[in-house]
This record gives sequence, structure tokens and C-alpha cells, in this order.
Amino acid sequence: MNRAEYKICTRCVMDTSDPGISFNEKGECNLCSEFLEKRAKHNYLGKESDLKFQQLIAEMKNAGKGKEYDCIVGLSGGVDSSYAAYICKKNGLRVLAVHMDNGWNSEEAVLNIKNIAKKLNIDYESFVLDWEEFKDLQLAFLKASVPEAETPTDIALLGAVHLSANKYGVKYIISGGNFATEGILPKHWHYNAKDAKYFNYIHKHFGKVKTKQFPFFGFIKEMYYKLFKGIKIIYLLNYLPYAKDEAMELLKKELDWRYYGGKHYESVYTGFIQSYYLFKKFGIDYRRATFSSQVCTGEITREQALKELETLPYNSEKSSREIEYIAKKLEITTTEFEDIINLPGKWYTDYPNDEKKLNFIYDSYRKLFKKEKLGNF
Repeated sequence: MNRAEYKICTRCVMDTSDPGISFNEKGECNLCSEFLEKRAKHNYLGKESDLKFQQLIAEMKNAGKGKEYDCIVGLSGGVDSSYAAYICKKNGLRVLAVHMDNGWNSEEAVLNIKNIAKKLNIDYESFVLDWEEFKDLQLAFLKASVPEAETPTDIALLGAVHLSANKYGVKYIISGGNFATEGILPKHWHYNAKDAKYFNYIHKHFGKVKTKQFPFFGFIKEMYYKLFKGIKIIYLLNYLPYAKDEAMELLKKELDWRYYGGKHYESVYTGFIQSYYLFKKFGIDYRRATFSSQVCTGEITREQALKELETLPYNSEKSSREIEYIAKKLEITTTEFEDIINLPGKWYTDYPNDEKKLNFIYDSYRKLFKKEKLGNF
């Protein structure tokens, strides 16, 4: 990033670490402008939202009649998915919690998952990935030097919950994703994980192991499950006045839930990628996206966000230990890992992809069925 061209939004705290950012005459960025426009549709509206929530609960119970479960909850042990499971159970849904185990769970996340399943008395299944296949995919994306180091995890999670939903005939998958805390996320920071052309190119050119058991989930499978199987992903927290801090306190009190020390640190690898790897390699401070969402919702002030951003997004001592741990687990030396981190960064646009094709398909889907984008909040 050319520091001479650096610019930061005058309304939120997003900046030119997103190469796709643009600003209006007031200096306000396209990201928060789009967020505020969409928020009018997704914001909690009191009785109106409560009614939609209750209608959705009734809809899931009705669809689950004669089946073992009403819904699948993708459970990571993090606050969002844990709270989503809690809400489902408290509203009388028969829940199957599905955890996609990619080998990077923190100790706190493992305990959280066990406690949630036990204390809420819900069934739980773990979808364990083949480590050799998954390790190779992670290394491939690291060597490709793109921000999407977590694309293999994102795809595996989608694949795992859809396989489980199809197995049990369940029509609803509950995600902890929510517009309130994750509404702003630049495309260049996290390109569409379901672009099979992009995924396969990186795997072919930087990977070594053929995937036989990996639960791949591209846009074709997405269409299949949605249009032919009638499986929907529901972002349940969008229908509630969701405040993450309050949810954490409730989970601690009622489910012995434990905090893991940072955003997405329920996974050691995800926490490292978002706090250290992206900042060192691309100048991307992932906190900017979260803070900008919170500024737009009034949860924090822009001044508070800027103050927080004066500190580094990672702890140097902790990151050094993580580099050693991750390198050992990936079976490369710390020097090799650091060399990968120091490679010049690339964007998804530097590799073959189906962005135009996918945009056309998603736009056509919305017009045909008059719905929001597939996979969006």
C-alpha cells in the first residue's frame, strides 16, 4: 500500500488497506455507506423483528415435524455460534450441533462445545477433516500469498453443515454470522470462498495432495442444496437486539462458557491469521471492519475505535509462540513459515476466478426469487 495515498473514512475507520475502497465528497467510504443502507433492512425493529423471529421459529418447527431435528447449528465454541445455539434451545427447537473440526481448536473452544451440548441437552456431532488433505490446502493458500488463508476452513464448514442437514432431512442451518458485528467486510480482504475456479487453481498450483474426503462446497453445490434440497442458512441473530458483550456474560453465567482471548481465537489458526498474518503481510487490521460496524450501529464512537487502533492487533510474544506452533503442525520450519509471511502479498484478482460469472448467477437468483444474495446476512 502506498502510504502517500493513504486515506481513512471520515465516518467509520475503514481505510485504504482495502484496495477496493472509495470515498464520496464528504470523505465517507462506500463500505459504511452500503452498510447503513442495508442496515435499514436488517436492523432490529422491536415488535416487527420479534414477530418475524417467532414466525421463523414456528416455520422451523413445522418443517421439522416427523424428523429428528428442526435445525442444524454450526458450532465453533465462539460467542456468536454458542449464543445462536442457546437461543434455538430456549425457543424450543430440536437442535443438532455440528462442529467442523479442522485440528486448530483452542482448549477453551473444546470445553465450550462440550458444555453447551451438555447443559443445553442438545445432540452434537463432530465432522473431523482428513488432516493431510486439509494441511496441504492451508499450505497452498499460504503459498499463494493471498488474504484468504482461511478459505479451506470456510468451505469445509459449509460443506459439513450441509452434509449433515441433507443426512437428517433438515431444511434449516443456523449460523452465528450477524449483520450487527460483521456487516462490514471488504471483498479484497475475504473473497468469495465458494469460487471453485479460484480455489481449484490455487490448490493445483500450490498444493500437492489430492482431496478425496474434503467436503468441498462451491457455488454449484450451494445452488443444489438451496434450489433442489430446499436447505436454507438462517442468520438468527439478525432478528434479535444482539450485543456481543451481553451474550458473552450470559453464556459464562449459564453455560460455563470461557473466553478464548480475542476475535476468532476459538481457532488458534484463525486468530493468528486475522491478528498477525494479515497485518504483517497486507497492513490489514481486521479490527477495522468490526469497529466500523460498531461505529455505524452506535455501539462505540469513532474516537474510541481510533484509540484502540493505535495499539497493535497482536501480542508479539504470543505471536512468536504461535508461529512456532503453527509451523510445527504444518510440518514446515519456522524459517519457511516466516518466508511465506514475507512473500509479496497478492489479491484474488491476481489469480483466475469466476467473479463475473458468480455475480451474474447471484444477481439472477435474486431477481428470479426476489431474495438477498446467497450466503449473505
